[in-house]
Amino acid sequence: MNWTKLLSKKRAGVYPARSKLKTNIDLRSEFEKDYHRIIGSASFRRLQDKTQVFPLDKSDFIRTRLTHSLEVSSLAKSLGQNIAEYILQKNMDPEFTYPMKDDICNILMCAGLIHDIGNPPFGHFGEDSIREWFQKHLSSYYFKGQRITDILDEQMVRDFYLFEGNAQALRVVTRLHFLTGEHGMNLTYALLAAILKYPATSLEVDENVEDISRRKVGIFHSEEEIFHEIMKETGMNGSRHPLSFILEAADDIAYLTADIEDAYKKDCINYDLLVRELYDELQPYGENEDFNAAEVLEHQYRKARKRGVKEPKLYAVQNWLVKVQSYMMSCATRGFIEHYDEIMAGEWKQDIFAGTGAEGIRSALHNIAFRNAFESMPILRIELGAGKMMDDILERFVPAFIVYDTDEKMGMIEHKITQLVSENYKQVYHSCAEGKSEAEKLYLRLHLVTDYVSGMTDSFARDLYQEVNGIL
Repeated sequence: MNWTKLLSKKRAGVYPARSKLKTNIDLRSEFEKDYHRIIGSASFRRLQDKTQVFPLDKSDFIRTRLTHSLEVSSLAKSLGQNIAEYILQKNMDPEFTYPMKDDICNILMCAGLIHDIGNPPFGHFGEDSIREWFQKHLSSYYFKGQRITDILDEQMVRDFYLFEGNAQALRVVTRLHFLTGEHGMNLTYALLAAILKYPATSLEVDENVEDISRRKVGIFHSEEEIFHEIMKETGMNGSRHPLSFILEAADDIAYLTADIEDAYKKDCINYDLLVRELYDELQPYGENEDFNAAEVLEHQYRKARKRGVKEPKLYAVQNWLVKVQSYMMSCATRGFIEHYDEIMAGEWKQDIFAGTGAEGIRSALHNIAFRNAFESMPILRIELGAGKMMDDILERFVPAFIVYDTDEKMGMIEHKITQLVSENYKQVYHSCAEGKSEAEKLYLRLHLVTDYVSGMTDSFARDLYQEVNGIL
């Protein structure tokens, strides 16, 4: 792979200039234009009411998908800037130029904003709910006397059984943002490539393989043509874009540290527990000469006490998290640089923390947050309620859209159900379904439902559930 192609400024759709001025006064780069398209989109705005960890939380401190995405955007840009500057100063790649550094920073800033744009309501639990519902129920539905799972081909079925927010994100930005044409937000190929963390279809995915880019679904059958265009324009040849590694690292740094801070604010974790668990979690990794996370946390507490800080434990945790972020950024930079040739050849199969001192810290933060926040009683209770909402919505909408846009008879309730779905989603369906086989149309109708559900905010999903069930 080479950076000239990897940073492709091309777009799928080319629209005629609307300005009558002879001179083009828009001097923004193509990637800066991407930024403004994202910021102005409804899909991006909806992230403000989507769960990061704590569903339907009333606190204005706890992070949403929007605040998380802003943090990832900032970290990704900074990390890209650091790595690009290192490549330039060390003359690691004669092809790499200073303008490319600017492009990389802008692409990563945009990629951070949209990396979670396809996630359904209620966080990762929402993804799990959609997958589980289809796995349990899809085979029990029929269309024209034939079982649906017999009508659809294997990949189509697996797209729903292995539903992923990552693949839905590509669908959102390339199709569902129907504004001026059929290309969604019509973002640059370089940006689309950067968010393809998993360049694998549902037939290629295997969560047990060594290659981490093949562990989750990144492309639905419906976007395979778009995927191949991205591959061709960027020269990726089916592998990860180098910027995907940086985006992934920024995402890990953001959510691992934020989950601990949010859990602390929600009293799921306290200072003393955090210190104990850090020592326990990091023990298998041995002494870290660069950064002993538990000792650094204790040092921050002692410093706060010495300064007479009113809440020394809170001060210690918050300042410690900043230092953890800084250290992980350093490790990610080192990991990318050390494996630069393998990454550019499409041969690196791990993330860029592999083999660095951040591996133990990442594992520790993940395990501590999982035990004390994700499995906490408040979260479990809310997720049980969210699961009921998701199941009920899918049970109502899937049967209605199985017969939508067909000559099959539709009942009064099913007809009313289809009327609830935005015309935008229906317009996308009709555009994509034109000239397709019956199986493909059925597949796209099922996607119409997952598009609608995935686009919901937490509050909208709750309100819809209550309204259709007469809970006033």
